[in-house]
Amino acid sequence: MPPKRPETPKRPETPQAPKSPGPAGPERRPAAAPSANGPGSPDGPASRRGAAWALAITSVAGFMASLDNLVVTTALPSIREDLGGELHDLEWTVSAYTLTFAVLLMFGAALGDRFGRRRLFGTGLVVFTAASAAAALAPGIDTLIAARAVQGVGAAIMMPLTLTLLTAAVPVARRGMAYGIWGAANGLAVASGPLIGGSLTEHFSWQWIFWLNVPLGLALLPLARLRLAESYGTGAPLDVPGTLLASGGLFGIVYGLVRGPVDGWSGPVVLTALFGGGALLAGFVLHGTRARNPMLPMRLFRSRAFAGINAAGLLMFLGMFGSVFLLSQYLQGVLGYSPTEAGLRMLPWTGAPMIVAPVAGILSDRIGGRPVVAVGLFLQAVGLGHLATVITADASYAVQLPGLIVSGVGMALYFAPASALVMSSVVPAEQGIASGANNALREVGGALGIAVMGSIFAARGGYETARTFVDGLRPALLVGAGAVALAGVAVLLIPARGPVGPAGPPSAEPAPEEGRAPAAVAG
Repeated sequence: MPPKRPETPKRPETPQAPKSPGPAGPERRPAAAPSANGPGSPDGPASRRGAAWALAITSVAGFMASLDNLVVTTALPSIREDLGGELHDLEWTVSAYTLTFAVLLMFGAALGDRFGRRRLFGTGLVVFTAASAAAALAPGIDTLIAARAVQGVGAAIMMPLTLTLLTAAVPVARRGMAYGIWGAANGLAVASGPLIGGSLTEHFSWQWIFWLNVPLGLALLPLARLRLAESYGTGAPLDVPGTLLASGGLFGIVYGLVRGPVDGWSGPVVLTALFGGGALLAGFVLHGTRARNPMLPMRLFRSRAFAGINAAGLLMFLGMFGSVFLLSQYLQGVLGYSPTEAGLRMLPWTGAPMIVAPVAGILSDRIGGRPVVAVGLFLQAVGLGHLATVITADASYAVQLPGLIVSGVGMALYFAPASALVMSSVVPAEQGIASGANNALREVGGALGIAVMGSIFAARGGYETARTFVDGLRPALLVGAGAVALAGVAVLLIPARGPVGPAGPPSAEPAPEEGRAPAAVAG
């Protein structure tokens, strides 16, 4: 009888892939975790379609948020004529947006990480679109300012999530191109903002600079719901105390600067706002050094590179925003150009980054970003200084043009390598925080620039005659030039390094908001 053959051991069952989640939704995990190449096969048609939709949706949303930084500048004379208001009211029509955008930018990104990026992106889009309609319907200047502030809230929620949603949808191999297109859309918004605002104001009415956002927002809402995949971040605790300290502090400082020329610099309201705002900002710095998960960790500023490039960004936007705010009114109110003509005449300055940025990127690859950024800032300072010296009540456009061109080339040289310097100043794990901080500080600089230069304009001149306007504009532009020159000095204090390559994200889920294209003045 033959011996009994031993039983063959059973092979363990091959574990099957988990079924796709039901209505409860996907498991909360970082968007980039499932695959290094994004959702689906990187070469599959479904993946390509999803990436194309994500790129289109996030680029249009970024365009809207960036456009509203400067689109209102060429409409200011018409708004003043229609709704009334003094200089400080006009300042708030711009600063209300940039301030809320700045202080809530990083908070909006954190909300998306915790509650779902697509969901919060849609929420921000709804708020932004509704506030745009409210601004268009505003019966008075105070209502318009309030609507602009709510617009900034929506943009602060929406804007930072465009990059994380785009990162989740685009395979790694194609992200450089996607970031470039996204950045170009934001750059185009900045360049065309004064022209679009001027054209809509002249041919329709100033209300249409806000109505423009409504059909775009309504079209994006269902597309975002249907075409964007939901994703989550790490769910780090929200820094509510830090957000409140930064918001209150910045509001106090800007309010005091805006009201100083009206109420007097020694008035109790102005002094309370300035000192109270300063105290709250000091509390914000202290909070950033001691809190476990602060919105902006102050330890990052121990790096000379990080501190230098962020100081440069704040000062550069201070000089640039304040100058655009006043020059757009000068071109219309003093020289008599139409809103469209004023927007066109600003293009050598605001539009230069779209043309010069590729050259600046090549230069930064060869010699490093630090010297390119520094030269750009000094050129912009020279351009603003030239404008301050040649502007008169009847100055021709020909005498202004060299200053506008030099300023535009300088701005382009700054924008191209600046984001790469920000990214290289921190370790990869902190690049998301670094990018958000840099964008927030730029917006803060813009709000401070309008307040500071507006105060100087009011102290030395006014709207009474062409002569008084020029008397206020000249010293304000000189201060703007000085601020941009100080930004150049701050960049020179950054430790020298080798050539800086494209600021492409090095990991699956970074948040560099200005990849390889000109940075958006935005948000």
